[in-house]
Amino acid sequence: MAGYINGARAYRVQQRTDMVTKVEEYAPLVKRVALHLKARLPANVELDDLIQSGMIGLMDAVAHYEDGHGASFETYATIRIRGAMIDEMRQSDWAPRSVHQSSRQISEAIAKLSHKLGREPKDTEIAAELNVDLAKYQQMLLESSTSQIVGIEDLGVTDDVISDSRDHKQDKLFEMLATAEFKKSLALAISKLPEREQQVLALYYDEELNLREIGEVLELSESRICQIMSQAMARLRAALKAWRVG
Repeated sequence: MAGYINGARAYRVQQRTDMVTKVEEYAPLVKRVALHLKARLPANVELDDLIQSGMIGLMDAVAHYEDGHGASFETYATIRIRGAMIDEMRQSDWAPRSVHQSSRQISEAIAKLSHKLGREPKDTEIAAELNVDLAKYQQMLLESSTSQIVGIEDLGVTDDVISDSRDHKQDKLFEMLATAEFKKSLALAISKLPEREQQVLALYYDEELNLREIGEVLELSESRICQIMSQAMARLRAALKAWRVG
């Protein structure tokens, strides 16, 4: 019995040692993810806060990763790390509830009009559906752009799923994102966007330009690029509604 207890104790010690080693090895990944995310967030979000929450995500990844997840540890860890950062920001949300409500209303209006018209609705049509003038609608888009994490991998994912990112739902999200069907649906949804919105997304994700740089390329103000990006994301969320988890 004593031998069994000592063996079990030694195994646990070795497990902890292995976890610490892996966390130290992949700690630079946390900073890379934090820097990449920080470039897309309002200035009041601190890099140190992102790194701190990201380290928690890394430790969760080390504890839960199995070869059967179907991807490399780095890929799995990146999703966990980013999920933990988003989780933390959701909990310490800087945006009022009314802004989140407006964001949902925009997506719902777009979905309704797309179904009714059989095409992507225009700005003026969305504004009319929301019973606001065009200037007010554009202001709603601008406010929404600062209240959400703008990432393709967030599309179709409800706030509840993101805020619950450290349980089995994160694994479910990981599996969903890895499927060819989701990627196919996403590509199709992007192809149906207005040309200007496709341009902004391509510059943002493919060329990895920030909003100011995109504005310089397209000769538009940074605030207008924010509005275009926010509207594109709202359209995609509406188009990918069927992929929501939870």
